[in-house]
Amino acid sequence: MSAMTGNEPRVAAVLLAAGESTRMHEMKALLPWISGRTLLAHQAHALGAAGYEPIVVVLGHLAERLRQVLTGPEPLQIVENPRYREGRTTSITAGLAVVPDDVSGVLIVSVDQPRSGALLSRLREAWLASRPAIAVPSLDGNAGHPPLFDTALLPELRGITEEGQGLREVVSRHRGERMLVPVDDPLTLTNLNTREQYEAALRLAQA
Repeated sequence: MSAMTGNEPRVAAVLLAAGESTRMHEMKALLPWISGRTLLAHQAHALGAAGYEPIVVVLGHLAERLRQVLTGPEPLQIVENPRYREGRTTSITAGLAVVPDDVSGVLIVSVDQPRSGALLSRLREAWLASRPAIAVPSLDGNAGHPPLFDTALLPELRGITEEGQGLREVVSRHRGERMLVPVDDPLTLTNLNTREQYEAALRLAQA
């Protein structure tokens, strides 16, 4: 667990795990990942280890089954999104609705973007050091995921829609205020949409 002082600004995290994983043909969140954890449990643990608090997990499809894997030591706030079939933005806004206004920043990460605690900690610490509007990890100069937003952008983030391209609209609007945080993690640019992508990413994580 990353050390946090009592007066250090809090950075929340919203972990999205509400989708049906149609392209994977099985639930991404329940796929095995490193250390014997499921992908969902790994992400929750990594966020806790990196010092994010609170951690909001948004569930939808098979919510009760996913709740059963979220039994680790991290203090999690679980939100169910009944509108998850309407698009990813409904899960983002459902998670952001319960993020307290007294946090300084908020990270938005999908369960199919597995990241290490070290990367997530590096991103949080770099953002705290200079407090840009948006910070993202980057590999060899290429912007990756997940994005970390200053909570000054919360009103914009809570107003995103599928028609408005979701987070992309906010990121595009503030591109000049975005900070790239260099990391050396080969999974920085990874999204797991197919079985082949999952297996390749798992090999990298294990290495």
